[in-house]
Amino acid sequence: MATTTISVAERCAAANQASRTLATLPSGIKDAALEAIAAAVQDRADEILEANARDLESAREGDYPPAFLDKLTLDQSRVQAMVAGVHTIRTLPDPVGEVTDGWRLPNGLDVRKVRVPLGVVAVVYEARPNVTIDCTALAVKSGNAIVLRGSSQVAQSNAVLAAIATEAALGAGIPEGAIGLVAGGGREEMAELATQDGVVDLIVPRGGEGLKAALEEVATVPVIYAASGNCHVYVDAGADFDMAHDIVINAKTQRPGVCNSVETLLVHRDAAPAFLPRMLGSLREAGVELRADARAKAAAGALADSLLDAVDEDWDTEFLAMILAVGVVDSVQDAVEHVNRHGSGHSEAIVTSSVASAQAFERGVDAAAVYVNASTRFTDGFEFGMGAEIGNSTQKLHARGPIGMRELCTYKYVVEGSGQVRP
Repeated sequence: MATTTISVAERCAAANQASRTLATLPSGIKDAALEAIAAAVQDRADEILEANARDLESAREGDYPPAFLDKLTLDQSRVQAMVAGVHTIRTLPDPVGEVTDGWRLPNGLDVRKVRVPLGVVAVVYEARPNVTIDCTALAVKSGNAIVLRGSSQVAQSNAVLAAIATEAALGAGIPEGAIGLVAGGGREEMAELATQDGVVDLIVPRGGEGLKAALEEVATVPVIYAASGNCHVYVDAGADFDMAHDIVINAKTQRPGVCNSVETLLVHRDAAPAFLPRMLGSLREAGVELRADARAKAAAGALADSLLDAVDEDWDTEFLAMILAVGVVDSVQDAVEHVNRHGSGHSEAIVTSSVASAQAFERGVDAAAVYVNASTRFTDGFEFGMGAEIGNSTQKLHARGPIGMRELCTYKYVVEGSGQVRP
């Protein structure tokens, strides 16, 4: 069982051993394991929800905001989303062994660049218990062993999910140790996990800036940070206001506590007088607290007195709540400058009818995902057709944006000859 009490070092060593076998497994065994995991999650949904209910009962005794409690929560629809994600991953092409490039040298050597698993991937995550299944499925399909460390607030949910996945995968031929859960330790346990040099090949943290900072202090294993999302929507001059209205409402209110929700609305000065009164009114009706600069307040009409004054730190804050900063800019170039100065490089959107403005925004904004006339809420492995994600990276090396199966792989060069030696 995934919850057997063994040390972090032992758990990682077992994963490392299993990774050697996993890397060579045929697609059929990995797909059978995913089918078994999906069926087991489906069949044991009541057990999962009961564990989650116990976690939520304990969490409600703490001083947690509603958006955080939402991240902890599983219901039937979210369990079904986990099942659907595993099925999607199962049907995707196996990335292992994919030849991404190849050529023949003048001396007759054939060179192929072949995708291979990283080996052992560790995921440290806060809140969302669905990560347990999502990450396990991605790891299995990409031929990686996985070590999971969830948060204490959903310890019972994670334990049940990890046990279900482990039992199902073992029955389908996945080696012992390929899926492991470490729990109950605290920051010392996380530090031990992040320093398993030569055993763990990659660690991915999914959580807030506190988790990121804690790992930065101690990690000696390579890290891809699934970072925060201070995301923007910019409404250009001449934009379709109905479209812009619906995009902003969706990006802010559909699920405000996640990293791809919008935190700042920027509006072109020529659009502000006609667009902002209706937009801000709808946001207020939805329960959003609005923090506006002087130009936005001037364009807000009768709503101006109800708006809070935006302060400098608001532009740099990932609220993860029903709070939105609102500003007016003079041009698409000013919007790009604002985004690049204050954004986190996650997801940025422009609403415009101008091809020139769209291209200027696309090319100028430094972010993992840039949207034209669409909500930032789509930056997600499932929505991108990856089945699920390990996290969303705002880094530029190796992986950027949703971390799916291919991002859990590296490559090797396979060179075939007929006796060549180097002169």
